[in-house]
Amino acid sequence: MDDDEKSVKNKLIIEGIDSQTGKKFRPADWAERMSGSLSTFRNRRIIYSPNLRPAINKSGNKCMIVDDELKETNPALYNNIIEFAKKNKLKTNRNINKPDIINKSNKDKHKNKGED
Repeated sequence: MDDDEKSVKNKLIIEGIDSQTGKKFRPADWAERMSGSLSTFRNRRIIYSPNLRPAINKSGNKCMIVDDELKETNPALYNNIIEFAKKNKLKTNRNINKPDIINKSNKDKHKNKGED
């Protein structure tokens, strides 16, 4: 197993879809809000942590990628995220394929109005 495969296997994907009803989870920016707890700001841009970041899958559903390292570096936050997913019946998956996830670009998604 190479490093790229390890990096995929050490991640939990939480999808913004109710696992029982199939409905999209609201509010629509839930993944950005939760990922914001570890984000920083640089040059008026949000920089998400590699341990907790929003993404979109091929189906266009909002997701949150949670690296297993978060369990060691911030166990309280990790447990809160897991409980949040359980409480809201969100789909979770560890068996992901890299092409299934489209990472959000900090540059494109958080561009301030009036900037080109």
